Amino acid sequence: MSVSRVPSRVPVTRRGVMHGLLASAAAAVLAPVVAASWPPRLPGSEDVSFDEMYHGRHILGARTGAGGRAAVGGGEWHVTVDGRPLHLMRRADGSYLSMVDHYQSYPTALAAARAAVDELSPSEQLRGVEAEGSDHRGVHA
Repeated sequence: MSVSRVPSRVPVTRRGVMHGLLASAAAAVLAPVVAASWPPRLPGSEDVSFDEMYHGRHILGARTGAGGRAAVGGGEWHVTVDGRPLHLMRRADGSYLSMVDHYQSYPTALAAARAAVDELSPSEQLRGVEAEGSDHRGVHA
């Protein structure tokens, strides 16, 4: 079966090809900028607090806003492991680092808290930054 081709009424010119190439290049350059301006996750996907037992450790996390009020979509995470604060840092891409492991980033605060628990040995506890007389921060036996 043969397919007949309909001749194009628009002639292909160098100018037309250049316009097509420039439009493609502009789209390729602008795509990361547009993608970075979108929220990293669907609204509400990470705004839920969590309270769970994970590998025998109690993980508790909630978003806090101005004045310590719970906030949806804003504020910072207040996360504790066995009642001790786990300090999280938010990266520009929306992921999280923890004070236990600042070489790996995690997509959510809960994932960062679980990874911190995975790094702790059974006898280790998180050490609060408010501990007096010590410059060491992080974990201790």
